[in-house]
Amino acid sequence: MSDHLAISHTIAFVERHGYSLLFFWVLAEQSAIPVPSIPLLLAAGALIRTGRLHVLQATACCLVAALIADTIWFQLGRRRGRRVLRLLCRVSLEPDSCVRQTENAFLKYGMRSLLVSKFISGLNAVAAPLAGNSRASYWRFLLYDGAGALIWSLTYLAVGYLFSEELERMVAYASRMGSGLLLLVVGLFALWIGRKFIQRRRFLTQLDVARITPEELRDRLNAGEDLFIVDLRSRMVESQNLIPGATSISPEELAARSEEIPRDRDIILFCS
Repeated sequence: MSDHLAISHTIAFVERHGYSLLFFWVLAEQSAIPVPSIPLLLAAGALIRTGRLHVLQATACCLVAALIADTIWFQLGRRRGRRVLRLLCRVSLEPDSCVRQTENAFLKYGMRSLLVSKFISGLNAVAAPLAGNSRASYWRFLLYDGAGALIWSLTYLAVGYLFSEELERMVAYASRMGSGLLLLVVGLFALWIGRKFIQRRRFLTQLDVARITPEELRDRLNAGEDLFIVDLRSRMVESQNLIPGATSISPEELAARSEEIPRDRDIILFCS
């Protein structure tokens, strides 16, 4: 009985502070804190159908929160570049390859990638600072990012609205489970965080191969060694800081252009 009462109080709290919860939860997620906001958006959509929340206010909370966080990351990306991108990958527990994937998407689709970035893990984390790093106009960024945030929030609010009866049955089932459900949710969230952490550690372990520092590379080049340097960075970065004498090949092109890489001398892969 006490568990059921606690669940009821929680639901009442969500109803009473729904807009504040939406704002700060979305703000936290878009600030790269690994707290998924989709369940809350679905719950808000169900509450909109019952008239306990209003769609305009709920959407505005999501939109404003997302734009505040994304604007900060956009400005940091403009001032700090790839250092901010790497930081975001670490904080969001995404592997550093998410920078490469996002750069590829940005190079292919430009600002239009912001329209769907919030639906894609990894892309969502670094899209805003990457847009800043590309030297795009802030007002153009704001237009596309705002449209993307609007599409994202309305999509999940609409799903919650349409499937509100199913969500209500889930809440009723949660009431019967009581504290057991809370333990299950906490356990699943811990497993999700642990899986992300393990994925990142495995990725870093795979990269633990023979390395050379930029200073060591410079010294070997100055000593006259015949090295073949492959620049694996995206063309967006290369255009800002070219490596003299390097051959630009993206990781996706390595297999197709393998004949361009000599086999009779040391090969240096530059990817940071």
